[in-house]
Amino acid sequence: MPLRPQLFLCIALLAPAAHAQNNHATETDLQKADAAFHAGYAAASSGDLATARRQLQRVVQLAPQVEEGHSALGAVLYKLGDYTKAISELETALRLKPEDRTAQENLALSYTQTGADQKALPIFERLDNDTSQPLSPDLLVIYARALAATQQLPAAIRKTQAAIAATPQNATSYDQLGSLYAQMQNWSEAQKAFEQALHLDSQLAAAHLHLGVVLATQQQLPAALEELTTATQLDPKNAAAQLELGKAFVTTNQDDASIPHFQKALVLDPTLIEADHQLAMALQRDGKEKEAIPLFEKVVAAQPRNVTALTNLGLALVQTGKAKEAIVYYQRALAVDPGDITAHEDLGVAYLQQSDIEDAIREFRTGLALAPDNPQLHYNLGLAFKLKDDLPQAISELETAAKLDTASPDPPYTLGILYMQQGRFDEAATQLRTALDRRPENGDGWAVLGSVYREQAKYDEAGAALKKAIALLPNQPGTHITLASVLQEQGKKEEAAAERKTAADLTRVAVNRQRATFATNTGNLLLQKGEITDAIDRYQDAINSDPSYPDAHAQLAIAYERQGRTADAATERTKAAALAHP
Repeated sequence: MPLRPQLFLCIALLAPAAHAQNNHATETDLQKADAAFHAGYAAASSGDLATARRQLQRVVQLAPQVEEGHSALGAVLYKLGDYTKAISELETALRLKPEDRTAQENLALSYTQTGADQKALPIFERLDNDTSQPLSPDLLVIYARALAATQQLPAAIRKTQAAIAATPQNATSYDQLGSLYAQMQNWSEAQKAFEQALHLDSQLAAAHLHLGVVLATQQQLPAALEELTTATQLDPKNAAAQLELGKAFVTTNQDDASIPHFQKALVLDPTLIEADHQLAMALQRDGKEKEAIPLFEKVVAAQPRNVTALTNLGLALVQTGKAKEAIVYYQRALAVDPGDITAHEDLGVAYLQQSDIEDAIREFRTGLALAPDNPQLHYNLGLAFKLKDDLPQAISELETAAKLDTASPDPPYTLGILYMQQGRFDEAATQLRTALDRRPENGDGWAVLGSVYREQAKYDEAGAALKKAIALLPNQPGTHITLASVLQEQGKKEEAAAERKTAADLTRVAVNRQRATFATNTGNLLLQKGEITDAIDRYQDAINSDPSYPDAHAQLAIAYERQGRTADAATERTKAAALAHP
């Protein structure tokens, strides 16, 4: 807000009053104060606020009982953004002269800048009730913001509408009106207000941003993406716009598209914790749990009672094999919200990963006490009982899970395996077929079903199931062996022999890969110790065992590089790249 010139009254006119108010002020002090006041006024008028501040500070030192000096200094401090000191000067001014309207306005404005909206409201109300001098549209807008900050939204809307009535072409006021309606979840009125703001000023980035958020809330996602994209184009350094655009992409299941916007938001504003959280969740959904973990850790450090972040951090740790670390975060989440079903479920899974079956069972049962019809909890409890070798209870829980979730392939698949282990082949086949109807790409499932049919002497069905398994998982030697036995029973000896040969070849390849992996890992340890020659020997052993193993070539390239064998290193890197991306 511009400095208000009426603050700067000639102090010489007030000298007699100053004498009456302060017998200790000498005529010389008043003259010096008068000169300083004029110098401060001139500096403020020319935009030299630093000089204005120094001169007006002299005024209040020389003539502390002259209200106009405090009022003028408070106005300059407000303009400089030094709101705390501005408040002190303006409060002093109003103790000396309560009717100074300009000091009241500047004090109310200073209060709002420091978040002291409750203190500002009585001043705004008095000023607004003065019918001789209505509040300006600018002040009405700020009055409305103070009302909104204290959750007096209907009153805030009325004041904003009054500002619009006074200046109907002000796009920013319509944007504020829309924001107030949005806070009341009156989406239709909010949308109208934002659209009117953009009708008046199509380049108003804030209105595009706010309209995009409202449209996303109403699931008008294509339009929301368009508005939010426009907002980022008009104001590319607006971290909030990047954040909201990323969230809109998440809503449309486009995590890959959302991630760059969350990253850009954090570059623009590293303190934007919501962007850290959104980015972490997007990375986690994208299978990049390791990258998500430090972001979740940042979120829970800033928001230690954020149950969602604590739970997701625990999940990311479990996903990366760090269940022991995850348990602590799940326990913290449950300390904040003991009724969080997801936290109980995930904590149980972490215990299972730690082979702590009894604690896992306890957590799953606690979750079921809160949500008895949760199929995933019944399924997880069934798995826990299976690991405990308590098959009757495992089957009972899995059957309940299957009844509660008639779309998931997991309960019937696990039931099929348990029935097969008990020799209940007819029931096993029924459950496995149900699971495969729901997830036909499960190669292991077809292999198990083929084994069940073989036990039932249903060789045609077994052969068909095993061939589907091989089509999905062609490098599993066990499936070829089972198929060979089925073909042998059918009298197809040549085909059976071919399958056994394929199985033997695959087994040899698997063994060679195991040898290559072991040799490469040994080479890595030697390389870390600086024993480069020995490391090279191990990498070469790995390549001799399995020439198609890309990691061995890649690590050999690193070792050659450290020996200064640049050309050999380049050759190995080329081989590694070709094998990794054939």
